[in-house]
Amino acid sequence: MTSPVETAIRGLVTPALMGVASLNRVMRRAKGPNPYLSGIHTPMDAEHTLTDLKVTGEIPAALNGLYLRNGPNPLKAPNPATHHWFVGDAMLHGLRIQGGKALWYRNRWIRAPHIADALKEPHVPGPTGRGTPNTNVVGHGGKILAIVEAGGYPAEVTETLETRKFSDFEGTFGKAFSAHPHTDPETGEMHAICYAGGEPTTIWHTIVGTDGKIRRNEPITVVNGPSIHDCMITKNYVIVMDLPVTFSMQALISGESFPYRWNPKHHARIGLLPKEGKGTDIIWCDVEPCYIFHPANAFETKDGKVIMDAAVHADMFNDAVQGPNSKATPFERLTIDPVAKKVTRKVIDAAPQEFPRPDERRMGRPYRYAYTLALPEHGDPAFLGDSRLYKHDLEAGTREVHDFGPGKAPGEFVFVPAHANSGEDEGWLMGYVIDSDNDTTDFVILNARNFSGAPQASITIPMRIPPGFHGNYVAMG
Repeated sequence: MTSPVETAIRGLVTPALMGVASLNRVMRRAKGPNPYLSGIHTPMDAEHTLTDLKVTGEIPAALNGLYLRNGPNPLKAPNPATHHWFVGDAMLHGLRIQGGKALWYRNRWIRAPHIADALKEPHVPGPTGRGTPNTNVVGHGGKILAIVEAGGYPAEVTETLETRKFSDFEGTFGKAFSAHPHTDPETGEMHAICYAGGEPTTIWHTIVGTDGKIRRNEPITVVNGPSIHDCMITKNYVIVMDLPVTFSMQALISGESFPYRWNPKHHARIGLLPKEGKGTDIIWCDVEPCYIFHPANAFETKDGKVIMDAAVHADMFNDAVQGPNSKATPFERLTIDPVAKKVTRKVIDAAPQEFPRPDERRMGRPYRYAYTLALPEHGDPAFLGDSRLYKHDLEAGTREVHDFGPGKAPGEFVFVPAHANSGEDEGWLMGYVIDSDNDTTDFVILNARNFSGAPQASITIPMRIPPGFHGNYVAMG
């Protein structure tokens, strides 16, 4: 199975070079177990529908919706020597909540053509052939979309996680979409910075309108084919992170399935693009070399600067690795000065952490609270595995901790407001927590205002759901 990146690259690299890459992939042998195919990452081998779920505590009665999380889960065992966490087959995990009850849990593979063939099912309609959308899942314009970066098409799924079709946004798809679009609370439109595997000189600012169609694909000139996993928005700008992880022909030819490497020769910069401006209007600001998968939020100051908070990696993919690796990942505040064209960095919290999430209603605006996932203190080949979540009060400069206890491994948690007019931390945090000792998983709901206290509710799923990437809550009814 080829990754979305490799599939996109195939049309731009000579068949001879792709042949060498394929041969080298077959020839490579693992020196030990792949941490993303074993332990807590061991893939699930079947789809399930469970309706008799054990609930501890009380599910908030006002919640009526579907929590969805996306992530890689290879259907067939890949070569452990070349498998990278980022390229596994997409699997959705969903939990339906209504009236204080957990109605069901389901997991389903996205029906990419090779998955449909393996399961002896007909292909779903829509454009395919660019890998599998295994990174995020969002609700927009009345549709639920599983998404990925680098050129893969989104998959539209039903409320019961069945793949309905692959989407080109009703014929408006350009060359790529993103794993991290962000919805502007004022307009309801989604903004994304998109790159395509094999396109080294162009990225795009993409806007998806409230009608589900892309209304803008503005090109921005770059060099070296940077991997831009996420972006951020403010009232007037889209923030573009052009950082030193770039496409590596050497990695591709050597047989790596995710051919991006740390590139110290690449000029590290962060750009401020006016939301409706031309690509040439972008204001590039120099930043000390680093890599950012995920910002929490950003906003503009009265003196014209832009503040962005993010989990900042000192470096990334500086070796032939099977997943993320870096020396440090503090939570930082970056101040972007469009006049001086410089970015200054200040550490908010030096502890390693990732997957920051705010109250999405504050996206692009001044905000107070950010929620992050702790990473193991001394690094871990499997990247994840710490038992703690953090709540940052950015006004008070404090941090609260929720520790799930020994043997527990939470993933990204998402904030859901208690009601439309609730305060910024008046609501619920929800996500999956692996119980390694019992080989089960809890879907946990925390009261954000009692962050370090006992969970509001915990729903036990009698199997281990491997760590995935990103999830969201989609309100129903």
